[in-house]
Amino acid sequence: MNFGLSDEQEMIVSTVRSFVENEIYPHEAEVERTGEVPPELADRLKQKVIELGFYACNFPEDVGGAGLGHVDFTLVERELGRGSMALTHFFGRPQNILMACEGEQRERYLLPAVRGERMDALAMTEPGAGSDVRGMTCSAVRDGGDWVLNGTKHFISGANHADFVIVFVATGEDQTPRGPKKRITTFLVDRGTPGFTIRDGYRSVSHRGYKNMILEFDDCRLPDAQVLGEVDGGFAVMNDWLYATRITVATNSVGRARRVFDYALNYAAERKQFGQPIGRFQGVSFQLADMITEIDAADYLTLAAAWRLDQGLPANREIASAKLYATEMLARVTDATLQIYGGMGLMDDFPIERFWRDARVERIWDGTSEIQRHIISRDLLRPLGA
Repeated sequence: MNFGLSDEQEMIVSTVRSFVENEIYPHEAEVERTGEVPPELADRLKQKVIELGFYACNFPEDVGGAGLGHVDFTLVERELGRGSMALTHFFGRPQNILMACEGEQRERYLLPAVRGERMDALAMTEPGAGSDVRGMTCSAVRDGGDWVLNGTKHFISGANHADFVIVFVATGEDQTPRGPKKRITTFLVDRGTPGFTIRDGYRSVSHRGYKNMILEFDDCRLPDAQVLGEVDGGFAVMNDWLYATRITVATNSVGRARRVFDYALNYAAERKQFGQPIGRFQGVSFQLADMITEIDAADYLTLAAAWRLDQGLPANREIASAKLYATEMLARVTDATLQIYGGMGLMDDFPIERFWRDARVERIWDGTSEIQRHIISRDLLRPLGA
C-alpha cells in the first residue's frame, strides 16, 4: 500500500474539504438549533455537488457516477465526516446496493438516484430486531401475483427525504438444527405506495437534523418488479453491497476526530493558566499526543481496509476492525477535548458538546462495537475450527 496521496487524491481531499468548510460549516449552528434542514438549502447543496461532479461519486462511470475507487471514496467520506451529517447528507451518496437493480429497475431507481433526481433510504432495523437481522418480524407474503408487506421499521436515516426506500423483510422460514432461520428478501418501495407510511421517529441527542424515521407497512401490496435481487436472496444482496456502510462510519469518525483535535490543539495553545498555555502542562500535552496517535492509527486502519477492497481481497475483518477502533477512538477524542476545554466544553457557545453527543451513536449504528468484535473473533477462530 502506498501511504502517499496522488495528485488526483490530493485534489479530491482539497475539493471536498473546501466544500465542507464553505458550504456546510456556516449552517451547522442553525441546524443544531432548529433540528431542521430548510428544503431550499438542501436543494442548493445538492445542486452544488452535482456541479462539482461529486454527486454519486461512489458509483461506477458506466451508470453515471464518478467511478471513484474505495480508497478515493474513503478520502471523500473522511472529509465529509468533518461536517454536520444533516447537511452532508445532500452531498449525495446513494446506497451501493442499488447496483443490484436489473431491467426496468435501473431506469426507475438506479439511474435517477445517481443523477440526483431521486433519493433513497435503507430500512433494516426494527423495534425488536436491530443487530439480530434474522429476528425481524416485518414480513411479506404472497397474495395472487403480488407481495403484501406488513410490519414496522425504525431508526431509518434519511427516510424523511427519500423518494423510495430499500426494505429488507422476512419472506419465509427454514427449520435448521440450530432452530428457525428467516429467509430475507429486499424490496424497492416508493413513497406514496398505498399501505406505506413514513412518520417522524425519535428525538436523538446525536446528529440533530439528521432524522431517524419510522416506516409502517399495512397490507402494502407490491408486484414482483419491486424485488431487488432474488426472492429470499436478501442476505446475498447485503453481503455483496452493505460492507460500504461500516467503512463509511469508520472514515466519517476519523474526519470528525481530526476536526475535534484541531479545536483541542488550538485551545491548548491559546488558553492560559498559571501564566502559561495549558498545552505546556503534561496532563494536557500527553492527552494531545495520545489523541493524534489514535487518530492516525484509525485513519490507516480505514485506508488499509479500503485498499484491500480495491485489490479484490477479503476485507470483512479489516472493515470491522476499522469501524470498531475508529468509532471508539472518536469517543475518546471528543471526551478528552471536552476535558481540555473544562466547563466551557459543555456550553453550546462551542461545538465541543455537539461533537461529544454526536460521537455516541457511532458505536451503535451499522453494527454495534460488540457486533464488530463478534465479526473479528469469528474470522480469527473459524479457520481453527473453533
